[in-house]
Amino acid sequence: MKILITGGAGFIGSALAIALAERGDEITVLDNLSPQIHGENPETSALVQRLPASVRFVTGDVRDRAAWAAVLAGQEVVVHLAAETGTGQSMYEIDRYVDVNARGTSLLLDILAKKEAGSESVRRLVVASSRAIYGEGKYQGRNGFVYPGARSLRDLQAGIFECRDPETGDIATPVPTDESSRIHPSSIYGITKQVQEQLMLTGGASLGIGAVALRYQNVYGPGQSLKNPYTGILSIFSTLLLQGKDVNIFEDGKESRDFVFIDDVIDATIAAIDSDVTGTAYNVGTGEATDVLTVAHLLKSNYGVGGEIKVSGNFRIGDIRHNIADLSNIKHDIGFVPKVSFIEGVKAFSQWVKTQEISDSGYERSVNELRVKGLLK
Repeated sequence: MKILITGGAGFIGSALAIALAERGDEITVLDNLSPQIHGENPETSALVQRLPASVRFVTGDVRDRAAWAAVLAGQEVVVHLAAETGTGQSMYEIDRYVDVNARGTSLLLDILAKKEAGSESVRRLVVASSRAIYGEGKYQGRNGFVYPGARSLRDLQAGIFECRDPETGDIATPVPTDESSRIHPSSIYGITKQVQEQLMLTGGASLGIGAVALRYQNVYGPGQSLKNPYTGILSIFSTLLLQGKDVNIFEDGKESRDFVFIDDVIDATIAAIDSDVTGTAYNVGTGEATDVLTVAHLLKSNYGVGGEIKVSGNFRIGDIRHNIADLSNIKHDIGFVPKVSFIEGVKAFSQWVKTQEISDSGYERSVNELRVKGLLK
């Protein structure tokens, strides 16, 4: 099968390219080699270097029609992973996030609609969506399921970090969020992923091309960028710990995420490529929540070094409190079941990190940017 992967030199994209090439697919990668992910010399980054020799690599931007024209001819499947992904950064780099995530996707669909660049061969689209489109996601309230909006500044400043039942004002209990849950993003990033997903599913249906959206939870594992200070708390915490620096935990440390290992994400993505299901969005996660304080202590234990882990009470505007994936639909429809536990995954990730060169990721600079712009309190 001929498969184009946009963002194919990134964390998920490069792992997917390797897996698909190993099974005999003909892979083309389109990537702009963003310095934020790959560093100042992106051509020599580990993510780029690990791509198999059989993979055709094209440097280009998804906002550039000529870049699409260079890679679309003859492709059967397009896996669209290229995106800006930092929740905090999206709150002040608004135009860039909307431009890359929304316009990059609309340009692909425009080319497909006009049958340009030999794109008539494309028969399937898979787009990377995100758990961020749910915002806070699904909760159990006093009278049933509820969908809290963004937490109030008043509560956050008072150290009340849990979400309230919007009907009663009581503290609500998080439950696994299924795909039929309310779409209610609380960040610019989440909004752009919602738009990206809807563009792809609606565009695919109108063009008669099978399309699936994968709502990835928090993906981690070997190969994750250690240079990007805007996304990936396991990478951020690891870099700080191995440099002997303190780790500042926001809120009270009990905020939780559904952390899913890269191998499981690749399995789910390949299952979506091979499936005949169309017009559907699926959660990709583990269905289990892990709080941030647990993550920090587990990493420190694995490395045996690092500064103090401090719970600061600071908070970021646009952050959510909890999100856990309900995997019922993806298990039923395409047979995906995650295999790697968080303990196993963090062990594999930590062992890989120890083999990498650790340099300043610019995390302190990114935190200062948020503070200056009033987004970190």
